Amino acid sequence: MTKLIECVPNFSEGVNLDIIKQITNEVESVEGVRLLNVDPGKATNRTVVTFVGEPAQVIQAAFLAIKKAGELIDMSKQKGEHPRMGATDVCPLIPISNITMEETAEYARLLAKRVGEELQIPVYLYENAQADKRRSNLSVIRAGEYEGFFKKIKLPEWAPDFGPAENDVKRGATVIGARDFLVAYNVNLNTTSTRRANAIAFDVREAGRTLREGDPVTGKIVTDEHGKAKTIPGSLKSVKAIGWYIEEYGVAQISMNLTNIEVTPVHKAFDEVCTKANERGIRVTGSELVGLIPLKAMLDAGKYFLRKQQRSVGVSEKELIKIAIKSMGLDELGPFIPGERIIEYLLKDKADSKLISMSLTDFADETASESPAPGGGSISAYIGSLGASLAGMVANLSSHKKGWDSRWLEFSDWAGKAQQYKNELLSLVDLDTRAFNKIMESFSLPKATDEEKAARDKAIQDATRYAIEVPFKVMETALSSMEVIKAMVEIGNPNSVTDAGVAALCARTAVLGAFMNVKINASGYKDKDYVVDIIYRGNEIERQAIALEAEIIELVNGKIGV
Repeated sequence: MTKLIECVPNFSEGVNLDIIKQITNEVESVEGVRLLNVDPGKATNRTVVTFVGEPAQVIQAAFLAIKKAGELIDMSKQKGEHPRMGATDVCPLIPISNITMEETAEYARLLAKRVGEELQIPVYLYENAQADKRRSNLSVIRAGEYEGFFKKIKLPEWAPDFGPAENDVKRGATVIGARDFLVAYNVNLNTTSTRRANAIAFDVREAGRTLREGDPVTGKIVTDEHGKAKTIPGSLKSVKAIGWYIEEYGVAQISMNLTNIEVTPVHKAFDEVCTKANERGIRVTGSELVGLIPLKAMLDAGKYFLRKQQRSVGVSEKELIKIAIKSMGLDELGPFIPGERIIEYLLKDKADSKLISMSLTDFADETASESPAPGGGSISAYIGSLGASLAGMVANLSSHKKGWDSRWLEFSDWAGKAQQYKNELLSLVDLDTRAFNKIMESFSLPKATDEEKAARDKAIQDATRYAIEVPFKVMETALSSMEVIKAMVEIGNPNSVTDAGVAALCARTAVLGAFMNVKINASGYKDKDYVVDIIYRGNEIERQAIALEAEIIELVNGKIGV
């Protein structure tokens, strides 16, 4: 399986778009690397770039970008709101798939060594790439910033990990490391006061604020028995935050790094800032994402805000994302386009969802064309998805039915199950067609030699088994969805009982249609023990689906008095 890492370098230039483009051109020059996002900020005078690829290619792209940034950015003239110490201020690597943090950290060290030795830029390691935990925190390393590093770098304890122990006047120093996925997130305030924004930042950030006697700002610092300043912890774990004024927007912001969104998710950070701002007479007006965000974070936020309204969370992925955007005001300062900001959407191969991305007309036309795919297997999966969708519709209508307000959570749970079945069946629409194509491709393999014949025969058998397993999964999922369908007939909104009845017809059709594909593909599979077992199990699923459909239809007719 392909190893993927993400690289998110921060360059100390956010105004000159030509310079930024020259840097990102270097990234795109490396084959196999995908540039996902470029997010410049004028007031911070900083650009966050995100790209992804296999480790060796990513390291090469990062090296070229760091080199070009050093050529184009003059730190002696650079000014901006964001703390910084070099032309390439920080360059983290993040494991994405099939690679450990330890492996990623080793790649970070390789990059740092190359930058230090070949480019003669002072380099500091941080987070998981740094063995000395006294200097693994980025804010600790960067303390003093560019201006202070001419003296700091001369201190024995702050000698760089790689490169010369001399702060480069033009390029400054660079921090390279490996870390978990971090969400950079700013919350907008209806104030221009940096001091008040900082007060809120200290309220929420994990590090909190220094404990003082009397006045919390000017009072004497309270120390422990070792003379170390005592602190009052903030309310949010795994959060770093500062307050600043952004002239470009004319407002102050709380700028946060959410270092573990499992501990403190984006929606929790937003709500907590709202609470602390309100306590200080300040209002949150919206928020801003810097760079990219995982899909789960957006879906969790959408569900969180729907639950606060006591509304069903069993809605589409698209709707959950829309709720998250509007609830947190992510589009206040500019459009928030999910396809450009959610990492999974950027990494997604469009070929994986070719069919389900079509319009209804195009899908029907493609099915009716002379091409053998999509065929009965894909259509069975799609019909099953429509059945699950209808069940979800009834659950959502029931959740919002007047007089049933106390039952919203009950029906929300049913709608959530329906959405899961719908999504699974939709994914199987394209998978079934790909399974068919795999068989066709295996039959076209060369067979001139014994070795080629053996390889071809193995490929045909592997593809055939896959073409059995996909429609069998359709059968299992469609049958499972009938649990929700039956429940909606029994306890759902009575005005929608016929919709649930149609859902049952869809689910049964999906099971029977998919089983036909299982059987025809099984006829060409050589492992007869496997074939006997899969056909036996398929017969049992078919029997259950037919019986459930009959039971559901009888219930429907009873409800409508026929």
